[in-house]
Amino acid sequence: MSQDRLPDTAVARAAPSGACELTILMPCLDEARTLPACIAKARRFIEQSHIAGEVVIADNGSTDGSQAVAREAGARVVDVPIKGYGAALRTGIAAARGRFVIMGDSDDSYDFSDLGGFVAALRDGVVLVMGNRFAGGIRPGAMPRLHRYLGNPVLSFVGRLFFRSPVRDFHCGLRGFDRATMVALDLQSDGMEFASEMVVKATLAGLRIDEVPTTLSPDGRDRAPHLRSWRDGWRHLRFLLIHAPAWLFMYPGAALLTAGTALSTALAVHPIVLPWFTLDIHTLLYLSVAACLGLQMVLFAAVSSSHAVAIGVLPRMPAGLAWLRRLSLERALLVGLALLASGFAMAIWSVVLWSRDRFHATDPQTLMRVAIPAAMLMLAGGQVCLVAFLMEYIRLRPRFSLASAESTE
Repeated sequence: MSQDRLPDTAVARAAPSGACELTILMPCLDEARTLPACIAKARRFIEQSHIAGEVVIADNGSTDGSQAVAREAGARVVDVPIKGYGAALRTGIAAARGRFVIMGDSDDSYDFSDLGGFVAALRDGVVLVMGNRFAGGIRPGAMPRLHRYLGNPVLSFVGRLFFRSPVRDFHCGLRGFDRATMVALDLQSDGMEFASEMVVKATLAGLRIDEVPTTLSPDGRDRAPHLRSWRDGWRHLRFLLIHAPAWLFMYPGAALLTAGTALSTALAVHPIVLPWFTLDIHTLLYLSVAACLGLQMVLFAAVSSSHAVAIGVLPRMPAGLAWLRRLSLERALLVGLALLASGFAMAIWSVVLWSRDRFHATDPQTLMRVAIPAAMLMLAGGQVCLVAFLMEYIRLRPRFSLASAESTE
């Protein structure tokens, strides 16, 4: 179905007469060449759909006269002094007068005269409506092969995996949303990762998200795009990783801890003889280090997720770390002290074994099978105890103060 005409049910849910229902927002940095076409299409859609709306250009310091071109074409211009794609959009969203905002690049790669599907979904209660270029079609020359077959599919897959998001095209520049709800999400990114932040935070907040097939056409610029593939791709991936402590720390750490502990335990008893090689005390040492590293990653997951929830970066504890809610300081200390005691007991036993040789050179095959696990257990116990106290600091909250209460009387 073509999006340029709204269904009758969507028209019935239109905003009251006189209220600004829709803002079509375009970030801009030196887009004088393509702005007239983009603004003309946006205004035509608003007029033909009988929507109370406006076109806003969030200008990020253009030096090619884009501001004058936009005003002449009938758009409202908002000057954004802070550089960056996200900064321009955040400022534009704050300045928008519409109940709904549809944002899209001002390089003429999206058809602003064909937004009916977005408006219909927004009127139907969808909070974030994402364009899907892979469903709507990518015209020849519109997207570099690196982005089409590697960057966008991989990053979108990572986003769906980490956050269980329904969005299949995380980085489509054409998207619509309920303005008040999006402002409440308190988006912070100034760069290209703003596109990921919007989807991630909307998903974590449990908001209703849907996709609309969108066609991507070759842009009309006569210069190189602002996007830098590897730099901006890394910024997206970094954002996804930082907001998914379970995937960044917990799951790989738990796997490393489990494998390292299991194999270390086996090697502490006797060598593992295979047809091609033998695993002995040298492997035991490396596996013990791997187990300690895995434990450290699990502890990092606990600290980072607790801090993220405390400062409001994450709305709740990730599913893989829900056990932290039941882990008190005292329970963590008991675990840590038990590990320390076990390691200390094994260390004493290693000294006993050494004393049998009158504290001279002894058989490393015997002694190191005790000494290495002892060191690993003591290190692990110390880590758990220290992180337990650190977690308690993070959990501290300002409480009711008698002094402040008395001062208000």
